[in-house]
Amino acid sequence: MTPTYPLHLHRRTLLLGLAGCAVFGAPLATQAAPLAAAVPNTTSPGAWSAADEPTLAHLLDRVTWGCTASGTQALGAMGIGAYLAAQLRPGANAALPREAQAQIDAMAISRTPIETLAADMDARNRAAKARPTEDERKAALKDWQQDMRALQQEAAARFVLRALYSPSQLREKMTWFWMNHFNVFAGKGSLRALVGDYEERAVRPHALGRFRDLLGATVRHPAMLRYLDNAQNAAGRINENYARELMELHTLGVDGGYSQQDVQELARVLTGVGIARQPDSDEPPRMKPALRRHYVRDGLFEFNPQRHDWDTKTLLGQPLRAEGLAEVDEALDRLARAPATARFITRKIALFLVGDNPPPALLQALARSFERTDGDIAAVLETLFNTPDFRSSLGQRFRDPVHYVLAGLRLAHGDAVLPSTEPALGWLQRLAEPLYGRATPDGYPLDAAAWKGSGQMSTRFEIARAIGAGVATTPMPTPREKEMRMAEQSASQRTPPPLAQSAYVRALQSTWSAATRNALAQAASPREWNLLFLASPEFMHG
Repeated sequence: MTPTYPLHLHRRTLLLGLAGCAVFGAPLATQAAPLAAAVPNTTSPGAWSAADEPTLAHLLDRVTWGCTASGTQALGAMGIGAYLAAQLRPGANAALPREAQAQIDAMAISRTPIETLAADMDARNRAAKARPTEDERKAALKDWQQDMRALQQEAAARFVLRALYSPSQLREKMTWFWMNHFNVFAGKGSLRALVGDYEERAVRPHALGRFRDLLGATVRHPAMLRYLDNAQNAAGRINENYARELMELHTLGVDGGYSQQDVQELARVLTGVGIARQPDSDEPPRMKPALRRHYVRDGLFEFNPQRHDWDTKTLLGQPLRAEGLAEVDEALDRLARAPATARFITRKIALFLVGDNPPPALLQALARSFERTDGDIAAVLETLFNTPDFRSSLGQRFRDPVHYVLAGLRLAHGDAVLPSTEPALGWLQRLAEPLYGRATPDGYPLDAAAWKGSGQMSTRFEIARAIGAGVATTPMPTPREKEMRMAEQSASQRTPPPLAQSAYVRALQSTWSAATRNALAQAASPREWNLLFLASPEFMHG
């Protein structure tokens, strides 16, 4: 369909019609004609044909942060089977576009080791509080807080750049999933200085690896230990916060069959697991020779045997036989390999990549894959991609704010590296899903209902207008809210991205509902066409 731009039709009338579809259901065309019937085994090379192009576009929407304007042409001669295999097991380093990598290389979190960065920020905080007058203290603390926020902003910007431009899209997508699963809130204490390293070294390297390795990396990272207070957990002063969340949110799930006694036992296991107060080069604390062999320091992580509860412990009905830090690893092995963990983790993966209320048969298949492969995340995803339930869900998963914003930017700007991530981060803030901004340890909700309120839709329409007008191509100075208005007011001076002529749009035209077709046909300009498409139920779902 070649778009036409007749005389202006009131934008509110069109948006209200599209809003009703977006909030109350999946795109009408895909409801009437499920995609599953046309989709072969997704990992069979050569099984796809040109007739499957709409489904391929929806598949790329699901396994990436959003299909680009070039659509399925991005697959080239590789084919979907080889593409999925490469996404499931990518190489260690996927090169970003030069301009994107340059932005990351210039960041303080890229140039300064986390041990130095954390020590410097802690020293500045102590120095600020020691200033002789109240005014000096306020000024110094304000500077410190600004620099801490800048570190968090750098981490968020790095994530967005990778999500937009990394060839290893599935790894970047699963990095967000696991950061949300093992959530830490950057606004607590000094976590702003740690959250970037937490993502970079604890989560991202294991996003498609073994769950047990990922679990162990989060347990040893100072961001998690500080967020859930285990740095204060010591023999005689037990703090159960982390032990409880480790079982309820990270492994077994709230219905995982553990007891309050298990929480208390795991809290005792975790005593002494904390954060080093001094750099690696300093001498370890003085202690008895019998304890010294158990002392471990790795960067900011420290296991201090003087703070550990050495009495015997029982977890999930079985005694723990190791001691010291090895006892922690034994407990994590038991949690990671529990059948309840397989069920809980794979259900969350299904919620993320299939949608609300995944069928029991699908959940059973994923849990079996998790147990059979000892928690191999890529193997679980491969099992998922080969199920009819995954295929029938394509194009019908309601996008949460992070997916919506990133998909819009990838479609509108493709491989053209944006000069700043500020617009994207500002939009996520307005949509109530800022990166590292969930205060509670449960992470952001994965169900569609959490993101379908009228206020959310209204804000999405504003963001659709901004993306469709090309606002993201111009850097946004601070303060953000003021500049957001200035950018949108000057949008008429920009050339809107040609979404209507894109291969992605052409591939999906046959799946649009009549309401969407009619609305787009009445668009008064390319800018309005973009707004209406980005606000349509078809684009709200992916």
